[in-house]
Amino acid sequence: MKRRGRGIACMWYPIGFTVAANPSAATVKVNEDGTATLLTGTVETGQGSLTVLAQIAAEELGVATEDVHVVSADTDVTPMDTGAIASRTTYVTGNATRLAAEKAKAILFNVAAPMLGVRPDQLEARDRKIQVKRFPQRQLPISQVAHHALFVKGDPPIGSASFNPPTVAMDPETGQGLPFATYVYATQIAEVDVDDETGEVEVLRIVASHDCGTAINPMLVEGQIEGGISMGIGLALQEEILFDDKGRQINPNLTNYIMPTSLDMPEIEVDIVPSYDPTGPFGAKGVGEPTSVPTAAAILNAIHDAVGARVHSLPATAEKVLAAIKESRVQGTKQLPGTRRAIAGPAA
Repeated sequence: MKRRGRGIACMWYPIGFTVAANPSAATVKVNEDGTATLLTGTVETGQGSLTVLAQIAAEELGVATEDVHVVSADTDVTPMDTGAIASRTTYVTGNATRLAAEKAKAILFNVAAPMLGVRPDQLEARDRKIQVKRFPQRQLPISQVAHHALFVKGDPPIGSASFNPPTVAMDPETGQGLPFATYVYATQIAEVDVDDETGEVEVLRIVASHDCGTAINPMLVEGQIEGGISMGIGLALQEEILFDDKGRQINPNLTNYIMPTSLDMPEIEVDIVPSYDPTGPFGAKGVGEPTSVPTAAAILNAIHDAVGARVHSLPATAEKVLAAIKESRVQGTKQLPGTRRAIAGPAA
């Protein structure tokens, strides 16, 4: 018989370590046609980081994201970046990008101020224009100001900056300290069906609520969460590296190392919790690795809710689940029939 259960798991996860130096640098150049070039050493591995960095630069400069051309991961020309690790890119490299764009914008404001007859602090950049605050009709195209800065003033609008979260050493005696600059939080709920005659588990639905600070790109955040859940399902139920008695891996390929496919994915509901971190670029923190942290725990809690048996090692294969069910029956810890939600299934 298939029995249905629900499980919940919560987590917190650090962003941008501070126990050691963790810098990123960026350079932003505003071109005479009003576009911008961002140079960053970070690496795009499919998570959408370059899109987010372009959005951060565009927001600071008052241009469209498509106006920002990103040059990345070329050690001959791009500035230093610690790496696409520790879910740090949006937070650390994003801060460096915003600061670099801010410096380039300051040069544009210094050039535009006498052209508009105001002080630089009376200007703002918006919609590809530099305009007087509260008087948007007094404005100049960014392209015109950049051209004037280059060929009249001789002051190219280029900004370079770096960002390193404040380094806080750990106490050598206690090991305590402040090892990370900020944290993200999440709760996931899993709904599963467990066949109590075979131990087979089917994940039906996962609801994921994540706080990642300001979501610079909500669609990318949702995609990251769905991808993390896919990895979490593999960790919970399928993925395992096996070795023979001589220490050689016996499943070194995707034929016998089982990973979730699109057919294994449950219904997923994503809730992005609105929040703001004042230390992040426009309030952002991060969303990478944390997305998979609570998934396996939620699934195993759901298995327990369904059949009253605990699995204490991953992955929770059908064999392990069935063994746990049998053990709980022997120990008399399983609830009486009918006390759990059950779905009739085909007879064995």
